[in-house]
Amino acid sequence: MTTTTVNNPGQGNLKGKLGTWLMILATAALAFVMFVEFVNILFYDPFSDEKFLFKLAGSLSDVKIGPLTYLMFGSLLVALMMGLPLAFVTGGLGVAFIYLVGDSLMLNIIPSRIFPMMTNSDLAAIPLFIFMAAMLERAGLIEEMFNVVYKWMGGVGGGLAIATIVASTILAAMVGVIGAAVVTMGIIALPAMLKRGYDHKIALGSIMAGGTLGILIPPSILAILYAVVAQQSVGELYLGSVIPGVLLSSLYVFYVWIRAKLNPELGPPIPKEERIGLKDKLLLLKDLIAPLVLVFLVLGLLFGGIATPVEAAGIGSFGAILVAMKHKVFTIATLRDASVTTAKASAMVLWIMFGASVFVGFYILQGGQDFITESILGTGLPAYGILFLLMVLLVVLGMFLDWVGILLLAVPIFIPIVEALEFPGLFGLPGVSGDDVVLWFGVLYLVNMQMSFLSPPFGYALFYIRGVCPPEISMGTIFKSSLVFLAIQALGVFLCIVFPAITTWLPNLAYG
Repeated sequence: MTTTTVNNPGQGNLKGKLGTWLMILATAALAFVMFVEFVNILFYDPFSDEKFLFKLAGSLSDVKIGPLTYLMFGSLLVALMMGLPLAFVTGGLGVAFIYLVGDSLMLNIIPSRIFPMMTNSDLAAIPLFIFMAAMLERAGLIEEMFNVVYKWMGGVGGGLAIATIVASTILAAMVGVIGAAVVTMGIIALPAMLKRGYDHKIALGSIMAGGTLGILIPPSILAILYAVVAQQSVGELYLGSVIPGVLLSSLYVFYVWIRAKLNPELGPPIPKEERIGLKDKLLLLKDLIAPLVLVFLVLGLLFGGIATPVEAAGIGSFGAILVAMKHKVFTIATLRDASVTTAKASAMVLWIMFGASVFVGFYILQGGQDFITESILGTGLPAYGILFLLMVLLVVLGMFLDWVGILLLAVPIFIPIVEALEFPGLFGLPGVSGDDVVLWFGVLYLVNMQMSFLSPPFGYALFYIRGVCPPEISMGTIFKSSLVFLAIQALGVFLCIVFPAITTWLPNLAYG
């Protein structure tokens, strides 16, 4: 006996009409509330109890910081789960809670939070580095670089995956943008690895893990933002992240090599007839001249103290234009496309910064910093236990928020907690001096943010690679491919905690 299900088109229309009417009613209610509050602001004394119909200003003024914490961050979570953009959610909720807890006069703290960021010259490096990445992507430099490394490493087991990681490392040292590296490497390297019969997990994982190195290795855009928020030297943070970045890249390479050594079918080398001799390999190195000159130019100027991050970014952007000219791809259309990409990405970053600054700034002003600090320190955990808790919280946040949002929502609250602790060292090893704590935590944070890009279910790198994968590779395979590299990144965080000199030695050597 078969049962036939008949879809009722009238039911769908009814749901659609109901949703439309609910939206209209909600909009009308909001407009009415705004009209009443507008009348109150214009015609009634804000310091008296007189009002027109009702008054929302100050209605939450008696709420303690504990319940206010749940209200503010609960509202943020609900709004984000509804799919609303982070930039406008944080800013909008910040303004709403300022008005509900205080009054219309208290809204004056909004420009006082935003204006210092608008006048911070270090932030000018962000659009310049984004432009540099966009121009190099259009110049075809990434493909050239991968081709050279692939020809050098192709004869090794897992050579294509290793070449992907090495090329991504060089790319990370040129630009601090993640999406371009993952997508471009996915387009170039993934078909080559799948054609050679590489294990899907190794192929996908090496692309995603290598691509995320741009968040750590200088000139990382996230490092600039952290330095601005934490009042830290960008140059010191860049130097502190060099060794951890190279360490992670080496761990990725070692993992791929050892897996291919144990089981050559996971990453077979290219056939002998397709390999080239040493002479041809040396001739290929000329294609690496442009990217390496750009790396040494930008990082050399930064680390040598010759140029500020903004100046180095400007020189790097000009160098990217010269590279595009060398490859005969520099046109007005190319310049326009790169500029539009830069404007969109920079606007997204800056709007999130403004919105989150208002939201977190108001929360701290209400005593939120003291509340969080006392709550965490009151757990009775030792210093390293609290650090572990903060690292776990960052990983959890990384599953749902983007890196800019995490930085601006969590770091201003976490830094005073870390500064209040002493880290004498683990297992009898040297600890972290008080002057180096913020720098050390900053590098730990950057390594942690790499994990956020690979963390299921919403890690950005997972969806970047999904966009360039063939249809036979499922989202489940992509999730599984990230897990081993997530474990390697966790190992990187652990090593930086146990051996803090990994992050502090180079800055102390350069700056004393």
